[in-house]
Amino acid sequence: MSTVMRRKLKKTLLLAFKIAFGSGLAIYIAEAMHLEYAASAGTVTLLSLLATKWGTVKLSLFRLITFLLTVLMAYLLIPYMHSEWLAYGVIVFILVFFCNMMGWLAALSVNAVIASHYMTKADLSPEFLYNEFMLVFIGVAIAFILNLFHLNKSQKKHLMEGICYVEKTLQADLRELAEYLMGRERTKRMNQSVWEEIDMLEDKLRELMEEAREYQDNTFESHHDYYLDYFEMRLDQYRMLDSLHYEMRKMRNMPGQAAVIADYICYLADYVTEKNLPEKQLERLEEILGEMKQEELPKSREEFESRAMLFHVLMDLEEFLKYKQEFVKNLGEKQIKEYWN
Repeated sequence: MSTVMRRKLKKTLLLAFKIAFGSGLAIYIAEAMHLEYAASAGTVTLLSLLATKWGTVKLSLFRLITFLLTVLMAYLLIPYMHSEWLAYGVIVFILVFFCNMMGWLAALSVNAVIASHYMTKADLSPEFLYNEFMLVFIGVAIAFILNLFHLNKSQKKHLMEGICYVEKTLQADLRELAEYLMGRERTKRMNQSVWEEIDMLEDKLRELMEEAREYQDNTFESHHDYYLDYFEMRLDQYRMLDSLHYEMRKMRNMPGQAAVIADYICYLADYVTEKNLPEKQLERLEEILGEMKQEELPKSREEFESRAMLFHVLMDLEEFLKYKQEFVKNLGEKQIKEYWN
């Protein structure tokens, strides 16, 4: 079994255990408190236990707010409408409208059940209000407590491993592009292997971004969006590599300046690391651009086109570095201290 499948299986088993245990515990507590419709507390837990901590917190809050709206409508409508099904239909209509407008549709199901209790029981006493509130409160409280237990450490470790993988892949691909500029293994390697590796890198980055979002929603720590921002930055750099590859494949002949740019790309590859500040690499790139502008003009159309493409390559490399520069610029002192020290 692959590592990805093992991690997915572990997460699925943990979620299934939390839902099963939490639902049973909610029903047990509701019955111990002699609440009516005790099974509904288990249903609330089941529907509130999402895959992430923040998702559960937000959904629980939405459910409590919409519970108050449900109770208010029950008090306003049920005593004055002779048809129970019509009263229930009006309540559900208002709930759907309100939840949809607020983007809280996930909170609808539980409160539709609460509305059905009011319709069936036709009891608007404070005691029944307490009963219904406790069903919702027990359900969301157990869901919140159980979702405090999450595999954050293993997830963080996997994200850090992902950073190492992405950086090594980017470094290797940059060196392959440099070899192409120097005329080594031009056709076979450039047209097949590098292209496939770049595509694979995009898939891996998107997978890591999804995991970073999940990690972000499963921690209450500050600066938890660091990993998501990091992988988004690397995805932008991947796109520049894709553009570089495309530009290089259009070159028919390599002008003399190609060797200088190839040397620079090899130099740059060594600094594709998480904690590198790209200012020195940008300064060196500016020097190369200045030197190329001082050289003699091309003597043939073919040389002109090739040199123009080299300028495109340099512009792409500059953009590649500026993505990292912008990422570093947006980091606060606390983030640098927490993640880079």
